[in-house]
Amino acid sequence: MNETGKYKMNRKVPEPTLKRLPGYLYYLDKVKEQGIINISAPMIGKDLKCDPTQVVKDLAVTGIKGKPRVGYNTYELIHALEDYLGFNRTNEAFIVGAGNLGSALMAYQEHQSLGLKIIAAFDVDEKKIGTHVGRIHILEYNKLFSLSNRLDVKIGILTTPNSVAQDVAEDLVNCGIKAIWNFTSAILHLPDDIIVQSTSMSSYAAVLLRRLNDSEK
Repeated sequence: MNETGKYKMNRKVPEPTLKRLPGYLYYLDKVKEQGIINISAPMIGKDLKCDPTQVVKDLAVTGIKGKPRVGYNTYELIHALEDYLGFNRTNEAFIVGAGNLGSALMAYQEHQSLGLKIIAAFDVDEKKIGTHVGRIHILEYNKLFSLSNRLDVKIGILTTPNSVAQDVAEDLVNCGIKAIWNFTSAILHLPDDIIVQSTSMSSYAAVLLRRLNDSEK
């Protein structure tokens, strides 16, 4: 295992655990504002409606351990989560596709810190090129190649139409991108060493609507 600062990192963590960690962090930020210095797994489990045993297992991936009858120090736990998730570091990213979804992600960045900083957006729509969302400029798509030669950006965010997603993803890889956050519904076929995290809006909507329909039966 590698060690960053005080906390040992276990990189082979189940994806469901990784998805739960930001929820703990958001919750703990609220707890900190209430002046709560120490917090236990049962308290976290009760407030978040989850099994305290699972809470302990999830938080253990950061390397931090609670103390008997005391629990976790809130500030140390927040730091451990931020450090593990990389939220306290700046990871620069390009976004391709400055439509409604892409613009929403750029605007969201203005108010939230996820350890991810979009430094430029690219599009083929002449009406969007030269404009900006917040402090992020929207550039001509072809400039992706020249800009990537000067900047060591490893993350690409894909919010293009599904029909061009594969071609754009291949361009991103050729530009040196190592991780792609895919917001399209396209199934990307890329080299095995490229990290792809898909967040399809249609998939999440399908789950939401199906669960709603089932609850009304």
